[in-house]
Amino acid sequence: MVSWMTKSDDAILELLDESNLTIPPMAIAFNIENVSRPTVDRRLPKLEKAGLVKRYDDPRGYTKITDRGRAYLSGEIEAGDLESIE
Repeated sequence: MVSWMTKSDDAILELLDESNLTIPPMAIAFNIENVSRPTVDRRLPKLEKAGLVKRYDDPRGYTKITDRGRAYLSGEIEAGDLESIE
């Protein structure tokens, strides 16, 4: 895992990958045990900055995993490639 990432980040990415849906933060938090809505709200901008998710303005906050996010989950992206994001 990359130093700036948390366990919640992996859980968010895994949910988005497994569902293959574009969903709002409330639904993300609802479907991940022990991850609150405020945590999701804090983590999504960092994941977006890293190119791991795409967030939409309309409808507001809806999020989907990107190809880069899928590559991270499958181990195709090295931690060093994401380290400088924060």
